[in-house]
Amino acid sequence: MNRKVIQALAETISKHVEHFNKNEAECLIQEFNVLTGKPTNSGRAVHGLDRGKFISVLHNTFGLTDDMITGRVFRTFDKDNDGIVSVKEWIEGLSVFLRGTLEEQIKYCFTVYDLNGDNAISREEMFHMLKNSLIRQPSEEDPDEGIKDLVEIVLKKMDYDHDGKASFEDFKKAVKDENLLLEAFGTCLPDSRTIEKFEGRVFQEQMEQ
Repeated sequence: MNRKVIQALAETISKHVEHFNKNEAECLIQEFNVLTGKPTNSGRAVHGLDRGKFISVLHNTFGLTDDMITGRVFRTFDKDNDGIVSVKEWIEGLSVFLRGTLEEQIKYCFTVYDLNGDNAISREEMFHMLKNSLIRQPSEEDPDEGIKDLVEIVLKKMDYDHDGKASFEDFKKAVKDENLLLEAFGTCLPDSRTIEKFEGRVFQEQMEQ
């Protein structure tokens, strides 16, 4: 992708995406090209990050290591469900991932946690996610019991309409009451130091070119 093509694409994308200006969009396109490993003169050929490449970026760059969660983050970035994160999806996703408002991040986290896409996080889904994130003690007779208890505690905090699951409205209200609940079911956002490091590297390096 030559410089003019990148600039034109950055111009278009930055008009539609919150939180990044044209220069930053340009830097993110160049980073995307490095990650996809395509030759820079590949023009407008359709290319992107497939699931494996994208998940390794989440692991290596953003420190997200829970396989179930990273798979869901991929699905959340890949809005058109074609199995590839395009350059536009990459920048749109990163705008919330790195700089999203609380509202945007609530919506993003909820989408990640809503495993079957039915607009609610059920007991089963909570159990499934929490089971992955807890360290089990070998001495426990039934380690699942502890997770079931935890699910009930979380539901008590989130299930405002008492229907046995957390709807988007429930989740939003719970997080606004207690921000720590934003990532209650697993880490799906990078921490501030990781963000600073990524932005420092990508924006700084590219600006110097």
